[in-house]
Amino acid sequence: MKLSIIIPVYNEKQFIETIVQRVLESDIGDIEKEIIVVDDFSTDGTREVLKEKIEPLVSKVILKPRNGGKGSALREGFAAATGDLLIVQDADLEYDPDEYSQLLAPILQGKADVVYGSRFAGGQPHRVLFFWHYVGNRFLTLLSNMFTNLNLTDMECCYKLFRKEVLEAITVEENRFGVEPELTAKIAKGNWRIYEVGISYSGRTYAEGKKINWRDGVEAIRCIVKYAFQ
Repeated sequence: MKLSIIIPVYNEKQFIETIVQRVLESDIGDIEKEIIVVDDFSTDGTREVLKEKIEPLVSKVILKPRNGGKGSALREGFAAATGDLLIVQDADLEYDPDEYSQLLAPILQGKADVVYGSRFAGGQPHRVLFFWHYVGNRFLTLLSNMFTNLNLTDMECCYKLFRKEVLEAITVEENRFGVEPELTAKIAKGNWRIYEVGISYSGRTYAEGKKINWRDGVEAIRCIVKYAFQ
């Protein structure tokens, strides 16, 4: 069995070597790793690091010719993946690759087709940061649940793990962060078995490089409604 780990990257020169090393060192037993890094036209020197240091360590590096957003990077990564399972790994250090085994468990036990991580479930440690981000995340998850009839606690979580056949049945249309509610809506319509696993979270501030903002929240609302009725 092979796990494809898709790492979308945009201006993460400071962290990209560390996160790739942590992915390489993560223990997932006998499962083979395929690491695919998709650079979304970084301008801070990330591309040079990928070419000089990262490319020999991973399965594939994709350098996009223009910036398109997280959704567009994931679309290319999904298309290039050859694994039986696929997981999304952000290029910052907010999410811990050592928790892959926890996310894999429901699928390996034959219970799930899709596994979401949740920053709001379980007793894992979390960095304490922005109150309004927390409110926004909970609101978007609630709104998404109302349209999908799911009972997720963290729709916007980066960690989403899929059986290959799930993504083969989905066409990713969104280019930016709207990909999160889009994937959720399309998975819900496919009647796939969805599990959720509590994860830790080491959030970062805007000064530390956080990119998502209130405009992306507004866009997420549009996507929730759009894909509910599409």
